[in-house]
Amino acid sequence: MARRTKGTGSIFKRGNIWWITYVRNGLPVPESSRSQDKAEADRLLKQRLGEIAIGKEVTPEKATIDDLCGLVIADYRIRKLRDLRTVEWRYRAHIKKAIGSMLASRFGTKQARDYILSRRAEGAQDATINRELAIIRRGFVLGRDEDPQLIRRVPKIPKLEEDNVRQGFLEPEQYEHLIGFLPQRLKALFVCAYHVGTRKGELRKIRIDQVDFEAGVIRVEKRQSKGKKPRTLPIYGDMERWLRERIESAPEGFPYVFHNGHGRRLVGKHLDGWEEACAAAGLPGLLFHDLRRSAVRNMKRAKVPETVAMRISGHKTRAIFDRYDIVDEGDLETAGATLTNYFSERKEKRAVKLERVR
Repeated sequence: MARRTKGTGSIFKRGNIWWITYVRNGLPVPESSRSQDKAEADRLLKQRLGEIAIGKEVTPEKATIDDLCGLVIADYRIRKLRDLRTVEWRYRAHIKKAIGSMLASRFGTKQARDYILSRRAEGAQDATINRELAIIRRGFVLGRDEDPQLIRRVPKIPKLEEDNVRQGFLEPEQYEHLIGFLPQRLKALFVCAYHVGTRKGELRKIRIDQVDFEAGVIRVEKRQSKGKKPRTLPIYGDMERWLRERIESAPEGFPYVFHNGHGRRLVGKHLDGWEEACAAAGLPGLLFHDLRRSAVRNMKRAKVPETVAMRISGHKTRAIFDRYDIVDEGDLETAGATLTNYFSERKEKRAVKLERVR
């Protein structure tokens, strides 16, 4: 990424477009020049720095959705939030081109509905639209709280109902079957995810010195955890075997547990070879994240207290037990059999009582 500093602002390139960054009210504000010409970015930066120098500020009458989204991005940068890149991408790819130049004072519930319908027409799912609306909603809140204020009101922005909860589980028999189809580099990661339900991104950061076989635990550091809290994961079942395999096969001096066998850590949103292995095992469409839900359900079946299961998997609240409705047909059949036995026993007891009366 090319970058050049000019005065109290900077110019940099993202893809083919030149961007500028300047400081307003103590916060860094990114802005696209919407041009592939560096000279245009230079001109825009000079304009913004000039406006700041003479005290020209964005007023509630002139604030745009772009201005509000800039506050959100700046807030993410200052707080060092992990989703910064995702928020920036959602803003640039969809919000900016659709309503970025719209005056915030003109944005209300009707405009929100229009945005929803427009995004649906483009094929966006409601869950995706909700994430984009959340950026806009947060921008209005930050704009209202600015000093001086960028906006005077926060409009009511609807939140769409999401129906994206996956219902599949990986049963123990399927787990044992699938591991035979996975490439060697993924087996340990798969086994650990199925046993403790830890996020893929967290597992891939685990270093060898964090694995304590003597104590039977893996110690996850605060900076590695999405919840920003240290955790301790138990090593049980097949975990020790596969953890030792990865550690022993790591190149000398390589610090991470999960690697590709060639001195590189497993990275990327998608695991190379995962989809092919699932298809070959007769489990097409299985997501790696499904292992997280399966692990929680296994812990519940083993009667591990919910608070303990949450600390292991990294869930902050017990909402997963409600949101995912951790039951399946097997659980329901078991419940049915249990109830059948209960009523049968009650019926037998009543029959015995009647016989005694006679």
